Amino acid sequence: MGSISPWHLLIVALVFLLFFGSKRMPDAARSLGRSMRIFKSEVSQMQTEAAKPAETAPEAAAPQQLPAAQPVQSTAAQPVNVEKPQV
Repeated sequence: MGSISPWHLLIVALVFLLFFGSKRMPDAARSLGRSMRIFKSEVSQMQTEAAKPAETAPEAAAPQQLPAAQPVQSTAAQPVNVEKPQV
């Protein structure tokens, strides 16, 4: 129990073939392959950028001063009485 047999994969492949048709399957596989290549290249680029030492300018290294927090004034809407037209 819990393992995937070749029969399960065959059934899944047949269901995909029925849903998408034989003309769309190569295009779908091609676009999936492109997406995986792009994803892998982005992940490897992120890993190389993370491995580089952080080179920051002196201005960027200084912490920024944020303004002091101000209390928020209540902006709750007042109830509006709408009269219904008489028929």
